[in-house]
Amino acid sequence: MSSPGDLVVLRPEGLYCPAGDFHIDPWLPVPRAVITHGHGDHAREGMGEYHCASSSLPILEWRLGPQRHIAHGYGAPFGLGDARVSLHPAGHVLGSAQVRIEADGRVWVVSGDYKRQHDPTCEAFEPLACDVFITETTFALPVYRWPEPADVAREIAQWRQHCGERGEAAVLFCYALGKAQRVLAELNRLGEPPAWLHGAMAGPVEVYRNAGVAMLDTQLVSDAPPRFDFAGQLVLAPPSAAGSPWLRRFRRAQRGFASGWMRIRGNRRRRNFDRGFVLSDHADWPGLLRTIEETGARRIIATHGNSDALVGVLRERGFEAEAFPTVAGATP
Repeated sequence: MSSPGDLVVLRPEGLYCPAGDFHIDPWLPVPRAVITHGHGDHAREGMGEYHCASSSLPILEWRLGPQRHIAHGYGAPFGLGDARVSLHPAGHVLGSAQVRIEADGRVWVVSGDYKRQHDPTCEAFEPLACDVFITETTFALPVYRWPEPADVAREIAQWRQHCGERGEAAVLFCYALGKAQRVLAELNRLGEPPAWLHGAMAGPVEVYRNAGVAMLDTQLVSDAPPRFDFAGQLVLAPPSAAGSPWLRRFRRAQRGFASGWMRIRGNRRRRNFDRGFVLSDHADWPGLLRTIEETGARRIIATHGNSDALVGVLRERGFEAEAFPTVAGATP
């Protein structure tokens, strides 16, 4: 539970810093918001002003349109009220940031979403020393342990080839911001042929290309000639397209899904996917524990996910651990 003098407290609008009079990733309109990254469950419309990392600015402009955006370089301190704030790489998606808050001789860090695996499409996570660490817990269960991304990319390439041998398209569902670009970047390293995109993928892929991220060449499914045979072609689409009429344009297709949730085989069966590829933009269980140790913090606040298991383990290890419940969802 929050204590008097805490640098971050939970309010109906979301996480709030009293010393700086700002919210972090609020889910209701507020005068001043610090945004950790551009996913829709963290960057919402209606804020008076948006503070973000410089490399996140094009994403926020794409998602939110013209707003009062104030961009900051990683590690560059800026003042908000009585707080000294800086943004540091979180390794989640392009421009994702942790929020470091210093006030009254104390340092708190709000992680936002983060991962510890290498990702060629975004800045690598930076461990930050702090007194209190607020960590996401999307995959905070021991079962969640990620394979090497390069191995997953090879699995996707082999699946595409197998689909071609069967006269099928390989339709891979993944999130349009972050996951799609990561898949394209990993496949680019393998020298795979160009991929096809659902129209909803075009905008964020272009944002990443403009940022200089090297990815597989792509073209829109809507630009394919009439009666084009997609057999053996890789097609990326958002999860929302999984049950839509859009799929009818492929005469025969297998359906795959790239997500950390695919670590549990039952999730794939329940969602009726032919293949599941374990690729997540969040920290896995070992990554969470490693990160907490590296911060040096003795008080840990868990949020955004499976907090109970992590809180229990941390208390057994001598940490002061608790959870902030949130209404925000999470991308896998």
